[in-house]
Amino acid sequence: MDGLSVILLNTFFYGAFLVFSATVIPLFILYLALLSVFMSHRGIMRQLRRAISWYGFIIIKVFPFPFARVRYRDYGKADPEGPYLFVCNHRSASDAFLMACLPYECVQVVNIWPFRIPVLGTFARLAGYLSIREMSFEEFSRKSIDLLNQGVSIIAFPEGTRSGSSVMRPFHSSVFRVALEARCPIVPICISGNEDKPHRGSLILHPGIIRMHKLPALPWEKYKDLTSFKLKNMVRDIIARELAGMEGNR
Repeated sequence: MDGLSVILLNTFFYGAFLVFSATVIPLFILYLALLSVFMSHRGIMRQLRRAISWYGFIIIKVFPFPFARVRYRDYGKADPEGPYLFVCNHRSASDAFLMACLPYECVQVVNIWPFRIPVLGTFARLAGYLSIREMSFEEFSRKSIDLLNQGVSIIAFPEGTRSGSSVMRPFHSSVFRVALEARCPIVPICISGNEDKPHRGSLILHPGIIRMHKLPALPWEKYKDLTSFKLKNMVRDIIARELAGMEGNR
């Protein structure tokens, strides 16, 4: 039954993904073109990012069901108003799509490769996603702070690349330097169960449950006296403890 589930999941998912994308993306391009006639650039960007989130939500919540399911829990409902810096562990290429669970206008910090994906990479670039390896830290910091000042949250995967397993890599410091400078709340995000959806280097999805926990925000006042090195390790420890509890309760 497991082998049959894998076949059914991948057949339906990729079939639906191709049909959906081929139908929706041209309509969305037309929609944006019409908006550009009477809407400001800021308004268009807001609509573009909202549409990307909606697109990702359909892909991760609808197409894999019932073979693969996403369970999202928000433990930060009492958080102060954003924007936020979301800091996530990184296990799979599907992590980027899982961010559609967050009900905020967001921009992701990415490596170069997502921009190379046909069509989707173009939309990511248009939406202002930050390719951290294509800019200096000064430029990255300036663009990040500008987005935060506009009310746009930033999503970062400070491991730098997906681990492909349950072992979390060390964190890089760049986004934490930005957080200290911007004085924005940091929100840890914990993702478990998607390391085989798909495995690193593969396109094959496997059935199972993906768990995503949004933890309470860390306001600037709680970390302002830390160095970026100590801050990144503190946030990594918070995520590691939550993941241990999530995976111990499977």
